[in-house]
Amino acid sequence: MKNEIEGKVVAITGASSGIGKATAELLAAQGATVVLGARRADRLEMITDAIRYNGGEAAYMEVDVTRREEVERLVALAIERYGKLDVMINNAGVAQLGRMEELDIEGWEQMIDVNIKGTLYGIAAALPVFKKHGSGHIINIISTAGIAIVPTMAVYAGTKNAVRTISEALRQESEGRWRVTGISPGYVKTEFVSNIKNESVRNASQQKADEISIPADAIAQAVAYAIAQPANVDVGDMVIRPSVQA
Repeated sequence: MKNEIEGKVVAITGASSGIGKATAELLAAQGATVVLGARRADRLEMITDAIRYNGGEAAYMEVDVTRREEVERLVALAIERYGKLDVMINNAGVAQLGRMEELDIEGWEQMIDVNIKGTLYGIAAALPVFKKHGSGHIINIISTAGIAIVPTMAVYAGTKNAVRTISEALRQESEGRWRVTGISPGYVKTEFVSNIKNESVRNASQQKADEISIPADAIAQAVAYAIAQPANVDVGDMVIRPSVQA
């Protein structure tokens, strides 16, 4: 059976830890070339060095997805160094959870900038390449937030539902020229929860995560599954969560 991952060039945002890191390591182990972007360049360097040590191919650059030109440079790095881009994984995301009445407008804006605009910048950087070559694959890491609406997640879920809608519309507009996959993780064992500013919400979320979360590799496996399908098969939407998650 042909390995559909081997030889593909894959750009990943938010690649310095968690789902992004696990995805980079798994895809590299299966023969992909990975081009990693995140704000923490020191971590990216360590991940890249480890991939190369294990026989894989990787490159990295510091990227803030709220800056369109930096996301464009990540795609440019893939083209300049490896001559192509086959897959763009928009993985960078942030959650600032709390009740609407707390008016954490700064947190709202951060989620809009990273979760929505950062994803759009990734799409905008990759689409010209995909249009030119007549193929490509955009994978957006979304969330189970928004599938079920709960208190404290109003704006976060709103940003993720925006990405969910954008992903489906983009898939339909492609008319077979590129593939689009949305993957919605539930509780995953990452540093994600630790970045929540609201202490009570952060502690409650961390306790729940400690109890039920699944490894980041479970999401990486879903990414690999979507990429590994034949070119005429588009995996549109996947939900990956702990079996005990409500």
